[in-house]
Amino acid sequence: MSSGAPDLLLATGNDGKVQELRALLVDLPLRLRTRSAFPDAPEVVEDRGTLEGNARKKAETLAAFADMPALADDTGLEVDALDGRPGVRTARFAGPRATGADNRRALLAALDDEPERAAQFRTVVALAAPGDGATRCVEGVCRGHVTREERGEAGFGYDAVFVPEGQPEGRAQTFAEMRPEAKNALSHRRRALDRMRAHLERKVGR
Repeated sequence: MSSGAPDLLLATGNDGKVQELRALLVDLPLRLRTRSAFPDAPEVVEDRGTLEGNARKKAETLAAFADMPALADDTGLEVDALDGRPGVRTARFAGPRATGADNRRALLAALDDEPERAAQFRTVVALAAPGDGATRCVEGVCRGHVTREERGEAGFGYDAVFVPEGQPEGRAQTFAEMRPEAKNALSHRRRALDRMRAHLERKVGR
């Protein structure tokens, strides 16, 4: 990648998200920066009532701080039998300081023996530029179902309890059982970034 490539800040402190975003954006002529390069950056409290609100807040806050375009996302797991929960509280389903393991256990306990386990991951990606005032938001959705027990060691968050649709017949792997490239081919984050790509190239890669 040329040293003259435009900068794009990945406005997340989640290492799993950073790895996925890097893989999904690798073909674009961008110099991807991470939040760790800005130790004085403010912590963004995700206190909006929607995924879009949280993604927009993170992107705009970090773009203004770093004086460069910033890409942020907020992702929710929406379970049909739980009336769309955890939704915007996905990262805090088991409490404000919950770990991924805590949240997975809480989800499986909430569903218990519920036979209807359909669910979807929804990701909203926001792209903001300093002083622009025209933050762009798009979303990507991946339908699937919640398992009855954790399966797989890869990934992060709820990956070990979510089986996405669209897999070959006879295979029903969780995201945590997949190789990264297989997950990225099906994921909600991939679908959101595909919808953002043309706008990203116009706004940042020009």
